[in-house]
Amino acid sequence: MDTMPAPAVPVAILVRVSTKRQETERQIHELRAVADARGWSVIEVVEENGISGSAGERPGLDRALELARSGVVRKIMAHEVSRVARRNSVAHAFIEALSDVGVSLYWHAQALETLLPTGKPSPAAGVMFALLAEMARSERETLRERIVSGLEAARRRGRRLGRPVGTVMPPDALLAKHGDVVRLLRAGKSLRDVAARTGKGTSTVKRIKALLRAEKAGCDAAACSARVS
Repeated sequence: MDTMPAPAVPVAILVRVSTKRQETERQIHELRAVADARGWSVIEVVEENGISGSAGERPGLDRALELARSGVVRKIMAHEVSRVARRNSVAHAFIEALSDVGVSLYWHAQALETLLPTGKPSPAAGVMFALLAEMARSERETLRERIVSGLEAARRRGRRLGRPVGTVMPPDALLAKHGDVVRLLRAGKSLRDVAARTGKGTSTVKRIKALLRAEKAGCDAAACSARVS
């Protein structure tokens, strides 16, 4: 008697690149190949382009969780842990949220999953994930230190940094670019807390706060630009 083949496991692919110049095609291609080899069905590809792994707002993670919680997918596939997040708190919160609804995270670099076939957490994957998440955080801190050091060296050489004098980013564009800062400021967080949570400079946070204050006061676009330039 013929037996019916087991239904394909529905999965979502999550890919992220921190700059718009980078491409997600390689990540998607390799993850699709894994899915095909394992008999998984890719339901959706969730892409984050131009978003840092340390950003406060992560629409890709939100969408992946939405798919998981709705029961549409049983696994989330990522190329490596750093593609999920470079902040430990974000990475671990994401894993816990997936585990709560019985959805496993598969990451390709080590070919590991957070859940065993029984649905229980994998101890080995848990240890490896924690290690890799810490390495991603450390890499982020090292990169930030190098950038700060480079900027200081450039200043010592007398090089002018930042946008050319006289150029001003429109208020709407500035708010859109720093949506994570806007959200936290509107939630009543302090300047220092917002800067720490988003990884952005206090000067940037102050500019956004000044713009929000001016916006609340009802100034027009030109006046708002002048106040925060």
